[in-house]
Amino acid sequence: MELRNIAIIAHVDHGKTTLVDQLLKASETFRDNEELNDRAMDSNDIERERGITILAKTTSIIYHDTKINILDTPGHADFGGEVERIMNMVDGCLLLVDAFEGTMPQTRFVLKKALEAHVKPIVVINKIDRANIDVAKTLDEVLTLFIELGAPDEFLEFKTVYASALKGTSSYDSDPASQVAGMDAILQTIIDEIPAPNMDKDSPLQLQISLLDYNDFVGRIGIGTIKRGTIKVNETVSVSRLDGQVNNFRVLKLFGFQGLKRLEIEEAYAGDIVAVAGLSDINVGETICTMGKVEPLPLIRLDEPTLQMTFGTNSSPFSGKDGKQLTARKIEERLYRETQKDVALRVERIPNTESWIVSGRGELHLSILIENMRRESFELEVSKPQVIIKEIDGKKCEPYEDLFIDVPNEYVGDIMTTIGERNGELINMDAKETVTILNYVIPSRGLLGYMTNFMTLTKGYGILSHTYKEYRPITNATIGERNIGVLVSVASGQATPYAIEHTEERGTMFISPGTEVYEGMIVGEHRYDFDLAVNVTEKKNLTNVRSSNKDNTVVLKSPRKMSLEACLDYINSDELVEITPTTFRMRKKILNTAERKKHDAHVKKEQENN
Repeated sequence: MELRNIAIIAHVDHGKTTLVDQLLKASETFRDNEELNDRAMDSNDIERERGITILAKTTSIIYHDTKINILDTPGHADFGGEVERIMNMVDGCLLLVDAFEGTMPQTRFVLKKALEAHVKPIVVINKIDRANIDVAKTLDEVLTLFIELGAPDEFLEFKTVYASALKGTSSYDSDPASQVAGMDAILQTIIDEIPAPNMDKDSPLQLQISLLDYNDFVGRIGIGTIKRGTIKVNETVSVSRLDGQVNNFRVLKLFGFQGLKRLEIEEAYAGDIVAVAGLSDINVGETICTMGKVEPLPLIRLDEPTLQMTFGTNSSPFSGKDGKQLTARKIEERLYRETQKDVALRVERIPNTESWIVSGRGELHLSILIENMRRESFELEVSKPQVIIKEIDGKKCEPYEDLFIDVPNEYVGDIMTTIGERNGELINMDAKETVTILNYVIPSRGLLGYMTNFMTLTKGYGILSHTYKEYRPITNATIGERNIGVLVSVASGQATPYAIEHTEERGTMFISPGTEVYEGMIVGEHRYDFDLAVNVTEKKNLTNVRSSNKDNTVVLKSPRKMSLEACLDYINSDELVEITPTTFRMRKKILNTAERKKHDAHVKKEQENN
């Protein structure tokens, strides 16, 4: 049987996972009575809810006696390391571009990774059924991008297919009226254009691990493409480690991919993508070889984490009310288990505490880990995200990012002002008829806590994307902190309508009447740039004139709803987010009002002296 290995790459929300659905339906992989859900590759609940792919997924289909292994890649910058590693596993890729939006920041990023790995691209102009599209302009943008990224001449003559993944149609013609049902145009182009992998079964084994998975029964599982040779279950093989050492281990399990299933197999050959279990600490970049014939492949470069947060056991007065997983041992086990399959994550215990420094590739990366733990009945508290500072040539340096903003023209002024305040350097500005595209270079710190503000300023119409650029010397130590104060509860109990009515004059509330609060909990946003202690549990004194029923006539403003990401964006370095299975609360690190005031005064005095 012929074999092809491809990846599907694109900007966020350009239709990768929906296209995979259609390729699965168009293949001979599924029986007529098998039902395929929409976005079937997004198996995680959070992936389905948010409409994003978090971790790369492997599947395979059969089309005209050819087995096509497909890797569905993430589109978000926080998971860009997955895209880079996947390029080592494939011989070609489908570059999806939205016919309406054209090339976007992540389109550039993923295509750059493909070209660096010399992976042959096929361009798929998706969403051809959208209104007001300009296909010629989109194609021109794609060609310009190829030229800017220094694509070799043979890649500049890329094949183009037009499709609507949502409707399940495709064609070789840019006219939407020429679309026909099915994905034959794409599948046939894959077979015709993408080279077959090396299928040398007789040479010594070479299999480089590019992705990791984890299973409670067999432990860590390495996934990669067999570059040459054959691998069998129960065979003893050698592995060339990252530090150059060589270890032997027995292949405990071997898995292949068919449709949406991972199947146990007895042996696999050169060219195929497999998952191998048997070595509990196998790592990305290590090469599995025939015993006595160790020839390691070049190491895969892994992106270093750029952001870190402190995770700790829940120390609030409400600890243990909601969750079942509360102890430091349980949290540490869970964090360690995550590192077994997520190579971009680092976990380090802070000595003599019940806290850990957890480092990752961005706010989304870490917030998804927190959300998964919350759904697994964990309780914990987390700090404000901080960028990871490095010392380079004797200077303290911080990560910088390329920032791309697509914003309606009426909001450009506000956006440029706020980005300027966060040390953003404008590189390019492209004003179109209704929208303006801004390109900045900005410290990663400048983006912390900005997304909520950005969506408010643009009324939800703005698009913001960013990718890691490089480390540069620190220039401004104050960016990234919230410059508005908060309302902090001085009492514990249940919030009352009477107290909230009087408190909301001071700012914006985050809670509604009946909410259980405790001393030190953040209950709202102050109008001014300093924190204010408030009592939201106060009840009206009853007299023979007034009755408590009068509270029922109080009309209060709706509180501001805060999502988990919004809370992580919002807090300052002296605050925490308390996470439980049913809710999350913002709070001060020091809960006692008197102690917190003493501490704040001491900090202020030190800053004035310096």
